[in-house]
Amino acid sequence: MDDAQTRARTSTVRPEYRPLHKYLRDRFAQTVVLTFTQIEDLIGTPLPDAARAQAAWWTNPGTDASPQAQTWIAAERTAEPNLLARTVRFERVAG
Repeated sequence: MDDAQTRARTSTVRPEYRPLHKYLRDRFAQTVVLTFTQIEDLIGTPLPDAARAQAAWWTNPGTDASPQAQTWIAAERTAEPNLLARTVRFERVAG
């Protein structure tokens, strides 16, 4: 991806989620698993209650993606939460 494409993708990410976006984007691993606490440390604020209770908060609904989903979509990843373990598996999108 060239610099213009990278800037365009990053521009969709809200400022509070940019540290998480950068972290996910810069990891070479196909899969990155983060705890909720690690995500909160990256973004500098607690996750909302919905993130801890509703798997749907983490889904990637395409063109109507939520602000948080734009974070991992822009990093070319999907998110799969494990609410009981309080972790999220971010998988690199093939392509």
